[in-house]
Amino acid sequence: QVQLVESGGGLVQAGGSLRLSCAASGRTFSSYAMAWFRQDPGKEREFVAAITWSGGAKYYAESVKGRFTISRDNAKNAVYLQMGSLKPEDTAVYYCAGATDGATMTPKTMAYDYWGQGTQVTVSS
Repeated sequence: QVQLVESGGGLVQAGGSLRLSCAASGRTFSSYAMAWFRQDPGKEREFVAAITWSGGAKYYAESVKGRFTISRDNAKNAVYLQMGSLKPEDTAVYYCAGATDGATMTPKTMAYDYWGQGTQVTVSS
């Protein structure tokens, strides 16, 4: 069992930056693929970025490519999302997710077995 807790959300002006963190409990974290998703009220949960168990491969949604960077530190049981050049349309609740398939980078929510509670990111124009 893995528990995920996100932090680092907040209010930022357009063009600014934020770094989200996801702390994981459990000894098997380093074997899991990890991802970030986001969701606006009334909309479906949207894939943002994914990283394999080793950190050797990453995959981004087109909407954030070049602006966001996903990374992980298996020694600290943590995954991060560095967000830059933020836009008002990036406003959402951001969720950390983990998949027992350590090689997956799929954007499909059903592939992820564990989810955090989310952290709000608001980008003002």
